[in-house]
Amino acid sequence: VQLQASGGGLVQAGGSLRLSCAASGRTISTYPMGWIRQAPGKEREFVAAITWSGTTYYADSVKGRFTISRDNAKNTVYLQMNSLKPEDTHVYYCAAAPRATRIRDVSQYVCWGQGTEVTVSS
Repeated sequence: VQLQASGGGLVQAGGSLRLSCAASGRTISTYPMGWIRQAPGKEREFVAAITWSGTTYYADSVKGRFTISRDNAKNTVYLQMNSLKPEDTHVYYCAAAPRATRIRDVSQYVCWGQGTEVTVSS
């Protein structure tokens, strides 16, 4: 499966962005999908994930501000980001996991898209 992330950009603090992750090659409807982010020189960190049944998980740092969703008919996963803060500035990646166990562990994700850059100015 190929994953294509889009929707990043420059936004002021307090603003919103919606990231999209379009899959091609095969359906992702049965896979847990996640958003992971990485700042320059830092390790990748878990942001949010959604199982095939729609159960969602969030990092504490984004809970209440970000919402992950999926549209299986469009083979796409979304990340709605509201109340953005400068510390949300990262490259955001979407990825697929083979199973929902340890879903917050970024090492479980085996299929990655290219990143989309999000910059939040203060």
